[in-house]
Amino acid sequence: MMIRSKICGLQNPEDIQIAVNAGADALGFVFYAKSPRNVEMNVAKSLIRNVPGFVSTVALVVNEQTSVIDQILKQTQVNYLQFHGDESGEACRQFGVNYIKAIRVNDQTNFAAIQEEFYDAKLLLLDAYVPGIPGGTGQTFDWSLIGNLEKPWALAGGLTPENVKYAIDQVHPFAVDVSGGVEKSKGVKDPLKIKQFLQQVKAVSNYE
Repeated sequence: MMIRSKICGLQNPEDIQIAVNAGADALGFVFYAKSPRNVEMNVAKSLIRNVPGFVSTVALVVNEQTSVIDQILKQTQVNYLQFHGDESGEACRQFGVNYIKAIRVNDQTNFAAIQEEFYDAKLLLLDAYVPGIPGGTGQTFDWSLIGNLEKPWALAGGLTPENVKYAIDQVHPFAVDVSGGVEKSKGVKDPLKIKQFLQQVKAVSNYE
């Protein structure tokens, strides 16, 4: 099985080129002012314009206003929206574009209800639940809490070059998503870690 990969929180062309050359399937851009990985609209537009074909681009938003999301779509022409807040299924699908819904997993997570509400999501992204923090925590969660999922799903939360291969072996996700695990410091990517992370993902895919 080929495991897909997404590098999230990108902010400059150098890191994008490294991720693309190392084989990332998707690149994530954060539109959330409270995040150290936030990218301004005009910067994102320039960055995304130079992403080559067959590499997907994803705009991450958190409980954002409809008008702002409309502008993101118009200005950047991203391939996917990734909703990382408390958005309903109706709120996610109103834009008429492919979307990913992030789910912060804890022992109260109802996977059956989630799949019903977000029936048209292209992907569910399972992340760590930390009160008051919508994502990018760098923390793993108890993978045994992952329920039966018929939809494709991605594993996020605390993944690094050191543990991603083990994580894939344990839970067999469709894809993996990383941000903090390939950084030197909060919001600053480490080129070597990006390469190492993607090498580990490709190694597992080749093995399988």
